[in-house]
Amino acid sequence: MSGPLEGARVVEIMGLGPGPFCGMMLADLGAEVLRVERADVARAVDHSRPATNAMYRSKRAIGVDLKTPEGVDAFLRIADGADALIDVLRPGVAERLGIGPDVVCARNPRLVYGRLTGWGQDGPLADAAGHDIDYIAVAGALEPLGRAGQPPTPPINLLGDFAGGGMLLALGIVAALLERERSGAGQVIDAAMVDGAALMLTPFYAARASGFWGERGTNLLDTGAPFYEVYACADQKWIAVGAIEPQFYAALLDVLGLDATTLPNRDDPKSWPMLKEQFAAIFATRTRDEWCARADGRDACLAPVLEPLEAPAHTHNVARHSFLELAGVPQPAPAPRFSRSAAPAPVAPEHPGSATLDILSGWGFGPDEVAKLIDLGVLV
Repeated sequence: MSGPLEGARVVEIMGLGPGPFCGMMLADLGAEVLRVERADVARAVDHSRPATNAMYRSKRAIGVDLKTPEGVDAFLRIADGADALIDVLRPGVAERLGIGPDVVCARNPRLVYGRLTGWGQDGPLADAAGHDIDYIAVAGALEPLGRAGQPPTPPINLLGDFAGGGMLLALGIVAALLERERSGAGQVIDAAMVDGAALMLTPFYAARASGFWGERGTNLLDTGAPFYEVYACADQKWIAVGAIEPQFYAALLDVLGLDATTLPNRDDPKSWPMLKEQFAAIFATRTRDEWCARADGRDACLAPVLEPLEAPAHTHNVARHSFLELAGVPQPAPAPRFSRSAAPAPVAPEHPGSATLDILSGWGFGPDEVAKLIDLGVLV
């Protein structure tokens, strides 16, 4: 097993969430990913404790002092041998450090230089601070989320940081590497979380323009409908219902012990509040697992709302090996699956500085050279 990205070498500049997530996805697919951490952060690592950050799995890691000429030179030499680079620094920072795309790509014209920021490399907000909640707000992706009569509810930082950011950049890097096979040239990618979050809302922009989508929390897929909702059970756990189609709705009513002829019209939004009350009262009479048992074998589109630490033990996830454990940390397994070029199983993350000599020997550095740079404090 080698993975579809076998042979691709990626350098990941230190950063928060979305950048490491992008690098993790590429490493999961077989790319060789080198994480370049700040030297002071690498020195502060407690090597007596295992590295546990799931987004650092299957990567090698070193520390480099990019505030020294020697550190910049070492970084540029590493980038000379890379196919792709992940930069999550704010606009202009890489240029000030001397590792911006003008410098790096001039030395390595085949390099795919991936830049990931919240607002993008240009525009009036490019230099402004922000977080996921700000990016999805400006993208129009926050306002539709939540229940009727309640404030918009951000889906933690999944939509901007990870889906609209890290995953978008991973797609961009893979696309640019594919294009390079035709052109022979690398390029710079400007991936902005505000763009990615907006992109995720594409079908809902169309739905709102057509009149199909209305105010927050009143629609078919945003808890407006009683058959697409989450209900509390007797044990204070939750059950998710997604019985949209008539045949699935009929199966749901069968599970609940209800007769459709005695119920209001499910296709009339005016009846939805009444149906919700009836469904809620019934779901509250049994535990979550009892409802799952009653629905077993029926296409009622009913599922348990599992806590993250429960999900790895679910029978379906166990059967598909959808989760794994590294360094004592349960975590989602790589996805998607490939029939022919499956990647090897992920390996536990490592601390920067734990194998610097071994790592850099594969990037063209001699042992004496590495030892000297370590002595100078340039490398960790």
